[in-house]
Amino acid sequence: MAKGAVNKVVLAYSGGLDTSVILKWLEVTYGCEVVAFTADLGQGAELEEARRKARMLGVKEIFVEDLREEFVRDYVFPMFRANALYEGEYLLGTAIARPLIAKRQIEIAHATGADAVAHGATGKGNDQVRFELGYAALDPAIRVIAPWREWDLDSRSALIAFAEAHQIPVPKDKRGEAPFSVDANLLHTSSEGKALEDPDHEPDEYVFSRTRAPEDAPDAPQTVTIAFERGDPVAINGEALSPARLLERLNDFGREHGIGRIDLVENRFVGLKSRGIYETPGGTILLAAHRGIEQITLDKGAAHLKDELMPRYAELIYNGFWFSPEREMLQAAIDHSQRHVTGEVRLKLYKGRVRLVGRRSPFSLYARDLASFEEEGGYDQKDAEGFIRLNALRLKLLAERRKREGQKGT
Repeated sequence: MAKGAVNKVVLAYSGGLDTSVILKWLEVTYGCEVVAFTADLGQGAELEEARRKARMLGVKEIFVEDLREEFVRDYVFPMFRANALYEGEYLLGTAIARPLIAKRQIEIAHATGADAVAHGATGKGNDQVRFELGYAALDPAIRVIAPWREWDLDSRSALIAFAEAHQIPVPKDKRGEAPFSVDANLLHTSSEGKALEDPDHEPDEYVFSRTRAPEDAPDAPQTVTIAFERGDPVAINGEALSPARLLERLNDFGREHGIGRIDLVENRFVGLKSRGIYETPGGTILLAAHRGIEQITLDKGAAHLKDELMPRYAELIYNGFWFSPEREMLQAAIDHSQRHVTGEVRLKLYKGRVRLVGRRSPFSLYARDLASFEEEGGYDQKDAEGFIRLNALRLKLLAERRKREGQKGT
């Protein structure tokens, strides 16, 4: 399709230099109308400034939307039911935000009659894949424009020169190269690139914006009680909270106690390794709490199967396949397992650590009389003899074969 064939495009717009340049570049290059869409996912930025800047740049249709509750309720919480971790550590804070942004972009495109969508992800990262797989799943006919894969603005100075040529204001503090890039939402903050690219260099303290240093955290632990219903947290210390408010409260606890920092060299979907500094204060607490309530409410087989499925589920989210049938199939199984994951968990927060100290549930499978070393409680210890004998049978057969092979070799 020729570049001039685009009539209207919905741009995921942050209000920063990059997406402001993209906005004008789309108008100049494609001769099209641009719709600006800014999602509030709890990143903490002043989003009305994005609206003001888009209006200043001549945009007629501007959408600035508070999606925090939807983000936590329909994306973060379902992911946490799975205890999802990518490569053993990453709580997927950036990856889980992309499908919601893509979904809302497509909805706005349909509502405004746009025939294209655009994003500001670079050609080396995962986000371009996540956005575009989302677009493809939701509207396979939509035109996708990825400026970083098309234009020749390959440096900060080139971006600034373009901005100045088109009367796009560039604040003084944005003229120099940023020491690293930051992505933030209600679940996490990620810092990557430039000053952080050497994996052997410990990040400076100024890199961290969401948590205090664990060594500077309070010298006394804090106990927090989290209530769950069907796998989702619903209250903290007896106070019922909406999904977004609950995560905000956990973030406050995590920030105070220096919880949720990781330094990870991960394998990107596009084939590169990258080093990221992640802060997920509330999510780290929530993961520990959810695993705690599952300890007493999930059957052994279900719990172990969930742990086997989790890496595959996490990889699907990381790679951008939120809207895929396989993710939905896994979600259905995970959600089924959560029917009785209801109860309360107590945790102690102390200098960067979360420690589980108590859990209770009306659906608990923990039978104290059976587990006790002091009482029989209906468990006949003699039954263990036959159980062991049956499980040892194949090991005995293998041992006898090794013995025969050894005799032949002498």
